[in-house]
Amino acid sequence: QVQLVESGGGLVQPGGSLRLSCAASGSISRATIIGWYRQAPGKERELVATITSGIRTRYGDPVKGRFTISSDNAKNTVSLQMNNLKPEDTAVYYCRARVSLVDYWGQGTQVTVSS
Repeated sequence: QVQLVESGGGLVQPGGSLRLSCAASGSISRATIIGWYRQAPGKERELVATITSGIRTRYGDPVKGRFTISSDNAKNTVSLQMNNLKPEDTAVYYCRARVSLVDYWGQGTQVTVSS
């Protein structure tokens, strides 16, 4: 069973930065897909950034140029550096891993961008 724990969320002013981390219970090298999704109140969950098969990186259009995903296989973590945050980035951010054709999700961490 894969467990994912997110951390690093909080309150930040527009233009500020946050770094989110996702710690996995097992080796992230097992994951076909690992990365981040977010869900704002009243909206559907959407792609933020993912790494597929350890080589392909994908970003959702709203975060391109501002967010950067990275992984550390030795520490079994995947991180999301978020720069130039905007109010519309406010959401619960979830870590996702697809392992052996099964999807696993973390509990989420709240990111609030407000002045």
